[in-house]
Amino acid sequence: MLLQIHPDNPQPRLIKQIAECLLDGGIIIYPTDTIYGIGCDIFQHKAIERICKIKNVDPLKAQLSFICQNLSTLSDYTKSIDTPLYRMLKNHLPGPYTFILPASKQVPKILQSKKSTIGLRVPDNEICRSIIAATEHPLLSASLPGDMVEDYTDPEVMYEKFGSLVDFVIDGGIGGMIPSTVIDCTTDEWSVIRKGLGEFADT
Repeated sequence: MLLQIHPDNPQPRLIKQIAECLLDGGIIIYPTDTIYGIGCDIFQHKAIERICKIKNVDPLKAQLSFICQNLSTLSDYTKSIDTPLYRMLKNHLPGPYTFILPASKQVPKILQSKKSTIGLRVPDNEICRSIIAATEHPLLSASLPGDMVEDYTDPEVMYEKFGSLVDFVIDGGIGGMIPSTVIDCTTDEWSVIRKGLGEFADT
């Protein structure tokens, strides 16, 4: 189903409908502050497996990240954050960044890579934040299958291509074409491993 949700003032009734779907193991295509993503509740293993099947990837090898509501919930899914790292995260979030951090025990095992790291995001997007507030769980975030990002800016095109594979496609307006900037924070020497929409300064 294609659902139009207001990007600045998401309708509570529709957010509730999406949240119930996710908690019941559904998967959705949704907007972020960068490109549209495909996602589910991180605690719904069968939904994670569905997404990996759509993308034709192994859950442990896939580049999957979590969308968190704020810095406080982000810190639940990584090991202790020291003061310099906390300050840097606070300066950049919410925003178009994915931070690679050591995974805590709260990260579901199906998503823990051999390196025991996880990508964490707090997008500057009201729809995302409203969904997470309603489910009280982070959203799994993955890019849509294929390489043609240009096709994935229009929710109606995404609905035509993937509507039969997901439970909801959220129309939150035309999406971007540039993904998030990915920063490896697993050591004290933070490094950009993918330059995306966000400008990164480690101060």
